[in-house]
Amino acid sequence: MFYETLKLAVQAIRRNALRSFLTLLGIVIGVSAVIAMVTIGNGTTAKVKEEMAKLGTNVLFVRPGQWGPGRSSATAKPFNARDIVEMREQLRGVRAVAPLAQEAVTVVYGNESRSTGTIGTDASYVIAQDWNLTEGRNFLDSETRSGQAVCILGKTVRDALFGSEDPMGKRIRLSNVSCEVIGVLEPKGESGFGNDRDDVVLIPIRTYQRRIAGNTDINRITVSAEDGADTSKVQADIERLLRERRGISGGKEDDFGVADMKQIADTQAATTGILTMLLGAVAGVSLLVGGIGIMNIMLVSVTERTREIGIRLAIGAQESQVLMQFLVEAVVLSLFGGVVGVLLGLALAGAASAGMAIPFVFDPGIVLIAFAFSALIGVVFGYFPARRAAQLDPIDALRHE
Repeated sequence: MFYETLKLAVQAIRRNALRSFLTLLGIVIGVSAVIAMVTIGNGTTAKVKEEMAKLGTNVLFVRPGQWGPGRSSATAKPFNARDIVEMREQLRGVRAVAPLAQEAVTVVYGNESRSTGTIGTDASYVIAQDWNLTEGRNFLDSETRSGQAVCILGKTVRDALFGSEDPMGKRIRLSNVSCEVIGVLEPKGESGFGNDRDDVVLIPIRTYQRRIAGNTDINRITVSAEDGADTSKVQADIERLLRERRGISGGKEDDFGVADMKQIADTQAATTGILTMLLGAVAGVSLLVGGIGIMNIMLVSVTERTREIGIRLAIGAQESQVLMQFLVEAVVLSLFGGVVGVLLGLALAGAASAGMAIPFVFDPGIVLIAFAFSALIGVVFGYFPARRAAQLDPIDALRHE
């Protein structure tokens, strides 16, 4: 019985092929849009997590002034070398504490030059950042203490200045400082904030302070927690220590900020997740539009086939059979549109992922939901026209022209 009903439904759809195609187009667009948007959103979230992981999930950043939009660190007291010593001695569960002072300077080698970020730090920096060297070595403690003119290049700077030439042992000029290249950092690419992490030159902190900055300020501290350590406890210990060292008591607000990289990564991932849900919801509206299109075309079909319905009812067809016939037509349309929409959505998401250089994150859950929703739309929006057809009076239907 159901097979016959399905066969009649397919015949009716094929009889009006163009109209049926235009009807299911709304479902196709809706399903494909939902799947494409959610898949692209999931890929973006994965990309954000991947990029943030390059900065380290157990890394904390400490800076003068509070973190956040509209909050300036210009008036906050900078850190000093004693702060670094106290943090290294007193903090527990910490792998490395690295001082940072940074400024953009012009780097020159031969006829090549570029403006790049120069960071004054020590050997702890590459440890805190999980950053290996592809050539050369890290700073020696003696070089950091004495402020020798040595430097380590990022991959971008190395390629721009030296090309295929070996940079080891060569001397470059940073502003008015001539320094020897002792190492090259492994490439890291862009960070989650869009800046090129390889466009950097590292020099000993004292060299930077004496010969470039002209002061002893430390503008930022990077703290790397040990594997398995509770970063929230490390953060609390840093805040307690710095409040004590900076003379902040009682309910006074901190004049420094501590940011946990894991919290930043989780916040960004949550934000992109919310945006993905919103995009999916907006795309889902087109599914409702497709459902309205199905209801509209089925109502037209009932009107066109009124005499046919009357004949079927007159020769003994039951109302439930007529109801089932039109309902199956609507469901077949929506299911076929759902299948095509799933394939199209995955194809669009794959193309977008390749074009945007983000991972293709296949989510079987959203595919099943979108497909099931398309079937539900066929039932919901097809029921009213089917019920109208089943309730036609046979006599009135036979008189219909």
